[in-house]
Amino acid sequence: MIDEDTRVGSGVSFGAHVVVHAGTVIGDGCVIEDHVVLGKCPRLARGSSAAGEVCGLELAAAVTVCAGAVVFAGAHVGEGAIIGDQSYVRERSSIGEGTVIGRGSVVDNDVRVGARVRVQTGVYLTAFTLVEDDVFVGPGASTTNDDTMSRHGPEMPLRGAILRRACRVGGGVVLTPGVEIGQEAFVAAGALVTRDVPARAVVMGVPARVVREVSDEDLLERWR
Repeated sequence: MIDEDTRVGSGVSFGAHVVVHAGTVIGDGCVIEDHVVLGKCPRLARGSSAAGEVCGLELAAAVTVCAGAVVFAGAHVGEGAIIGDQSYVRERSSIGEGTVIGRGSVVDNDVRVGARVRVQTGVYLTAFTLVEDDVFVGPGASTTNDDTMSRHGPEMPLRGAILRRACRVGGGVVLTPGVEIGQEAFVAAGALVTRDVPARAVVMGVPARVVREVSDEDLLERWR
């Protein structure tokens, strides 16, 4: 089902049982697989921090949205990005060119994901998280944004994590509200990060502690 108020580029492929809501723009050469929902309008609880203006969904050229994924109105997906099976991309989020969002992962409202990012299976990027270019996020990693777990007034801002360029976050890692992972830092699998991680630091443990520095041989520029 494709609403009349949509724009579809040339060479777009649609699977079975796809729903495209009004205001959606689909660029040239996109692949939309079975049971995808594009341009879903958010339904929010009263007082939700996710409230705000929502415009139409925009998919740039050559985006692939895999089976069962839901991409909300107000999101923007960059050229050549892949949104994995059963993923969930919320309003006012942006995903950069060439980025891959793994199966069943959630990109919450007001999240910014840069270019060439690799988000693995079952990752949760909470609202107001920033992920810069070339970051790796391992399977099952989670970010959080509310120290009070909803026991606060509307004046208190939520604080997502900040993942700086080319940092790597291992499987099952938990990032507490507002922490910053520095450029080229490495967070070992299963770590609980409760404070900022310096650039190029290797951290591990619960809570995470610095154990060494990322070597020159392991920097991104050596692996492009």
